[in-house]
Amino acid sequence: MIPLPPFFSKYNAPSPFFTSRMTIMKYKFPIFTILLLAFSSVGAQVASHAPTVFTQPPAAAPAGTVPLTAAGKPVARVNGAVLTDADLVREEYAIFPYARQHGGVPKELEPDIRAGALKMIIFEELVYQEALRRKMTVPAAKMQKSEADFQKTFSTPDEFRQFLDSEFHGSEQALQAKIQRSLLIEALLKTEVENKSTVSPVEVRAYYDKNPARFQHPETYTFQTISVLPPANATAEQLNEGRKRAGDALRQAKATKSAEEFGMLAEKISDDDYRVMMGQHKPIPVAQLAPPVVKALAAMKAGEVSDVIQVEQIYTIVRLGEHTPAGIAKFEDVKAQLEKELPQSKKNQIRAELDKQLRQSAKVEVM
Repeated sequence: MIPLPPFFSKYNAPSPFFTSRMTIMKYKFPIFTILLLAFSSVGAQVASHAPTVFTQPPAAAPAGTVPLTAAGKPVARVNGAVLTDADLVREEYAIFPYARQHGGVPKELEPDIRAGALKMIIFEELVYQEALRRKMTVPAAKMQKSEADFQKTFSTPDEFRQFLDSEFHGSEQALQAKIQRSLLIEALLKTEVENKSTVSPVEVRAYYDKNPARFQHPETYTFQTISVLPPANATAEQLNEGRKRAGDALRQAKATKSAEEFGMLAEKISDDDYRVMMGQHKPIPVAQLAPPVVKALAAMKAGEVSDVIQVEQIYTIVRLGEHTPAGIAKFEDVKAQLEKELPQSKKNQIRAELDKQLRQSAKVEVM
């Protein structure tokens, strides 16, 4: 059996099998990139085709990192077809591509990544077997184009030959079988998932109308700050010095004519961390702001600069950018987001249902 390559369809979606404390998504790749990621090294001198699977642990894996290694051991059997840890590791790299840069995956994420990779390679094997059961074929023209595209990823014919010798013992037929496999998986998923995942404009609008709570937003303010922060346990003299600095900062802030000028001043004299962002704060709900700040902002118009606001021992000057009353986001403002999100959600659901359906009549053994 030819080892299963990681499958990155152009109809790609986040794996319906993988979740963790951070969002890890697969990426879109053409067929030739699928193959490049699927195989190990073709030689250290070929930099453009560096290994994607470590056969030995990296020499200096960072603490808290689990290296991804493979020894060719079986990890699952799907209707008699054996999947190995090489298949598994390749899929782990697909889920977490940063592993190549960092010598492995974070220890706390490794169990989830491994479980997700195992489920995905089993799913892909089931899809491939279903494509064969349906007697699906790949048009000769598409095979030829995919082969040609793959060969173009190599700098020279000699480089391609070296790859072929290293990974397939020089067999172009084996490479063609690998390409055909990926194209069959792609074709079946297009039929059973992609083509069934479309969401009409009417459905997008209906989702918005039926879920008003999701689009509610609190009252928020967007603003810039210049702050004077006396040291902890400040003496009376230090507090007095802080008030003087705040007064001087206010005179300069009132003289600014634009958000850019205020921001440049914040970079120069502010003590708070927002100075590196020209004093700019993203929209902040009223509930998260100190009452004196809310009182000042409520009395201001966009572009105005406040007087000095004291919050405990901190002195702050704010420039109001935008005030957004509480309400529900307009459909026009969220339409584009929903047009991307809803088909993706539907696609994930259909993929999961397809996996369940294929498993019902399959014999899957995890080793």
